[in-house]
Amino acid sequence: MRALADHREITDLIYRYCRSVDRLDIPLGHSIWHDGGTADYGELYEGPGPGVIDLICRQHEHTLHHSHQVTNILIALDGEQAGSEAYCTATLRLRDGQAIRQISVWSRYLDQWSRRDGRWGLDHRQAVIDFDEIREVTPMAEHQVGRRDRQDPSYRCLP
Repeated sequence: MRALADHREITDLIYRYCRSVDRLDIPLGHSIWHDGGTADYGELYEGPGPGVIDLICRQHEHTLHHSHQVTNILIALDGEQAGSEAYCTATLRLRDGQAIRQISVWSRYLDQWSRRDGRWGLDHRQAVIDFDEIREVTPMAEHQVGRRDRQDPSYRCLP
């Protein structure tokens, strides 16, 4: 039962990362890291874990929309340590003059976790980009319900 609970807790933290950058919820993003945790996002960023959250959220403020999905989560537990691999698809839209461009990035998060004081947290993340693209798109509609802040409807059902 403990292993199932550990898997679930780590998986939930991976999902919360995506929610944090999609809702620009910086405190939520910072909460997945342990003190001293680090991030290696290649040419984009290398340094303290919370700093990558700050950078991504600042960058996303300049886009029209963005969405991150995580799949294929594999977790290897070893007592108070764990490693994981998660596939991520990030899709962003931005205006380029009159055109709408969509950026899609397919990557993997290679994470090292530890349980400290009864809480799992991220010690190190290496983000590996497998491939990406940018293309012009024609939106089908202008959607107004989703928000990129704590006014998003999801905060009514999830704290």
